[in-house]
Amino acid sequence: MDLTFSKQQFAFRMEAREWLEANVPEEKLKSFDTEDGFRQHREWEAKLNEGRWGMVTWPEELGGRGCDLIEWLVFEEEYYRAGAPLRVNQNGIFLLGPTLMEYGTEAQKARFLPKMATGEEIWCQGWSEPNAGSDMAAIRSRAELDGDHYVINGQKTWSTRAVWADWCFGMFRTDPESERHRGLTFILVPLDSPGITVRPIPQLDGLPGFAEIFFDDVRVPVDCRLGAEGEGWSVAMATAGFERGLLLRSPARFQETARRLVDLYATHRDSADRDPGVKAAVMQAWLDAEAYCLTTYQTACRMMAGGKIGAEASTNKIFWSELDQAMHAAAMSILGARAELWPHAPDAGDVGGWLDGWLFAQSGPIYAGTNEIQRNIIAERMLGMPR
Repeated sequence: MDLTFSKQQFAFRMEAREWLEANVPEEKLKSFDTEDGFRQHREWEAKLNEGRWGMVTWPEELGGRGCDLIEWLVFEEEYYRAGAPLRVNQNGIFLLGPTLMEYGTEAQKARFLPKMATGEEIWCQGWSEPNAGSDMAAIRSRAELDGDHYVINGQKTWSTRAVWADWCFGMFRTDPESERHRGLTFILVPLDSPGITVRPIPQLDGLPGFAEIFFDDVRVPVDCRLGAEGEGWSVAMATAGFERGLLLRSPARFQETARRLVDLYATHRDSADRDPGVKAAVMQAWLDAEAYCLTTYQTACRMMAGGKIGAEASTNKIFWSELDQAMHAAAMSILGARAELWPHAPDAGDVGGWLDGWLFAQSGPIYAGTNEIQRNIIAERMLGMPR
């Protein structure tokens, strides 16, 4: 792996930096877990698309720039450096988008990807169910073929961004006699379909970042099926690989947090050094963020050479989720009692978004498949240990 950027890559970095510096909103957008904030972030997605920065790895005819994965990582570094808003359509552009590229028909790509890039259509996931969390093979929601439509019944839960999203992608059991990973089909569902009820679920901060989705005889055209009927497990595993292994959490996100943590430590060094463990935690956070970056570049190079993301995606997922927790725990130790204040509190001072980040970090070992399940995958598929 050559760690020296080419002249072309450097020029791409400068182009991205100049555009972001000129276009990133001066005022921070409201949370996209509020109705106004969701609208603001949708508008930001449209702004990104105007500059063809919505998803730079997509082909130019679909609104992208035809960039490779190295250029995508470069763009992410500049994106976080500029303090740009978080991506409200990350379920679409980072997870479903690459899956559509691999499994979708040409008609499906043309139908869904451009509107995904502009933010006109925001996506949520339909994986988890009341009795099927990290164990997606336990999914029981049904989709029965009726002519040229599937009739869907069942329930999904913990669907991120579902409160105001436009579409849901998920797996449904199309063979009622099947068990485990067999007989599942990957289907795209418009959330304004008759028979759908979306019920918000509040997060730790009280905002409706999640939702339950109820399906009551919901009719969805067959051309909304992604991949072959009964082959949904293979399609979903590709999506899960993108989620755990490369696209959902770029290293720039954690490098920027590590940089902010170092600055926070430097500002409060006199009090922070009363506990020698704090300095060590800050140093380890910075080192781990850099290590994750180098590993991700290595993975990107391997994929560009024709490789695929395999079971090692589970090691990535454990690493970045626990890194996120460790960085925010170190920040909370530095801030002391003031760490419990929201940024708008009168005495908050420079607490910034550390509390919000700490609360969100607690979900990292749960979403994208719990870390306990990921350790099982590592043990069985990478180390060859018995079940």
